[in-house]
Amino acid sequence: MSETAPVTAGIGASGLTGYLAPEGFVEDLVAELGPVAAVHDRLVLAEGPARPAAWAANIWRDPVRIPIGSIAEGAKALRAIQRNWALYDFQLHGRARLIQERLPHVSAKPLQFPQAVPAAPLGSWTLLDATTVLAAAHCSSPFPNGEVQFIEDKLAPPNRAYLKLWEAFTRLGRMPGPGQRCLDLGASPGGWSWVLQSLGATVLAVDKAPLAPDIAKLPHIEFLKASAFALEPAQVGPVDWLCSDVICYPERLLKLVERWLASGLARNLLCTLKFQGATDHETARRFAAIPGSQLFHLHHNKHELTWCRLAGSSG
Repeated sequence: MSETAPVTAGIGASGLTGYLAPEGFVEDLVAELGPVAAVHDRLVLAEGPARPAAWAANIWRDPVRIPIGSIAEGAKALRAIQRNWALYDFQLHGRARLIQERLPHVSAKPLQFPQAVPAAPLGSWTLLDATTVLAAAHCSSPFPNGEVQFIEDKLAPPNRAYLKLWEAFTRLGRMPGPGQRCLDLGASPGGWSWVLQSLGATVLAVDKAPLAPDIAKLPHIEFLKASAFALEPAQVGPVDWLCSDVICYPERLLKLVERWLASGLARNLLCTLKFQGATDHETARRFAAIPGSQLFHLHHNKHELTWCRLAGSSG
């Protein structure tokens, strides 16, 4: 009998799904999921198959419990399942890291935007206790613990908001290109307009506050001093991308989005829901219910969610 036979024989389906909350948002994730089976720091376990969860940075599909008698057994059992693993390290740090060190190295270098996401499957694992590994070979994110890092541009953008747009486009695998027309609502100081024009698109930047001077003088950016909410779709005409990072209550943003959807003039929409004070879960659910749309928390979001609806989405 091989050394790993007793370990692999003991592997069992948990009947749960793991949902890893972003730092600081466990309560929001639990509120979104409803009744849960267990909470291990940021890892929330809930009964049943995986379901959409906007407040999950990474979803662990069909995790299994693996009893282990040693560090070597833990590493060997994980290698028997697949090659690439990322550790969620919340306790028993020394033991967990010694297991991870015995696994094949997984490169987690920052991406050079617009580099594509890694293609190789990446599983997630943790130690529930000294003798029990919880591991999921199939996860929703190709990045360790759902955390996307970029080689940042510390000179051109006027603020760090551009990273949200980089991450959203990377996650979606779709972005504007040359010849496309973009509308940037709540554009000041211009981080998102900078991203859009850098991809070759033309940009109508709308805000009551001005763009940063270096952004305003870039080619293919037109600035309109106006309120995003007073702007009627017919005034703008067709756009390939409507992007909004405007500061407002989510319910007000929803009305703006519904107006643009009814107009049929925006092919793709991508917006940030910014929560003022308590999380507005009801409005978040209404966004998520829009046919063909997605709602998720980006690694570069704060107390925010990102919503999008892409051309060709079903519903």
